[in-house]
Amino acid sequence: MFYEHLIKPILFHLDPESAHHLAANFLALSKKIPFFHKILQSLFSYPSERLHQTIQGIHFPNPVGLAAGFDKTTELFPTMIHMGFGFIEVGTITAKEQPGNEKPRLFRYPKQNALVNRMGFNNPGADLAELHLRNQKKSGVRGINAGKSKVTALEDAVSDYVYTLKKLIPYGDYAVINISSPNTPGLRSLQSKQSLIDLIEGIQKEFLNQFPIPLYLKFAPDLTEEELVDNLNVCLEYKINGVILTNTTLDKQILGESNPPEGGLSGSPLFQKSLRFVSLAYKTLQGKIPIIGVGGIDSGEKALQMIEAGANLIQIYTGYIYEGPFLPYQICSYLDKVVKDRGYQSISQLVGSGNPK
Repeated sequence: MFYEHLIKPILFHLDPESAHHLAANFLALSKKIPFFHKILQSLFSYPSERLHQTIQGIHFPNPVGLAAGFDKTTELFPTMIHMGFGFIEVGTITAKEQPGNEKPRLFRYPKQNALVNRMGFNNPGADLAELHLRNQKKSGVRGINAGKSKVTALEDAVSDYVYTLKKLIPYGDYAVINISSPNTPGLRSLQSKQSLIDLIEGIQKEFLNQFPIPLYLKFAPDLTEEELVDNLNVCLEYKINGVILTNTTLDKQILGESNPPEGGLSGSPLFQKSLRFVSLAYKTLQGKIPIIGVGGIDSGEKALQMIEAGANLIQIYTGYIYEGPFLPYQICSYLDKVVKDRGYQSISQLVGSGNPK
């Protein structure tokens, strides 16, 4: 209620990007306040052994993560990890620093609990991001989301991704190859089957086929189901460790607005698309690699649907903007009650329970 009636009206009075920077600046400064992180931990965390999972050697205290795009500079991680999240994915980080697209580039649709963004991977670049991470005290699970620099030609994508990954994976628990943002020209073409194979082979070769931490691929919801299945089978063949489904969608008809701005749609209208892709992925992958479900999750009920469809973990972003900082707590408490009421010992027993393989 505090967020809904006091903080949210102030933030929503500002344009979306200014509101984000205001919140980010406060969070960045807060780490200098003694005991502030402990206060955050006590306010926002919902501890329960039933929510713990160990996936590919990584211990997740709960299944709720903050999706890439919120902490674009990697500077917010030390604070955000104490706000009820089981893991934080930083970035997207590119090899070269880039300012992103021209403003305005982030648009709210409050009636639909949705955002449209054409940010364009604005970030400090891999060198400065490495400096930020090197100076942070590591606690909690951190994902590293890597994208291609806008100025880098598609044929040089491998070297661009490799530069970022080599710089940043010493500070991450898992890494993500983002090939699904709609806001970098040509990027989504890397999702075509042969381009995807070439990209994976190129990256694995640079790491001598021994990638040091789990490597995930993040796909768009605008693939056809056949294309998704093809790409999932490529992931299995080339021993990719997991997938993230999904990024934002270019299909803004589901927004129900005339003349929406260019960019990717996120939030509640995306939920059914993402849920369908997670369900299809679970049937295709047969539990061989984990799935992170993201897109339109703004309640415990939706989180449960995503997990029952086959997601091992979930991520939130737009829902966090609209519902406020207690959303991870609310989701965790809801999921914990479901696990307990069903007589289960672990959240992992819910994964795929509504979607038999």
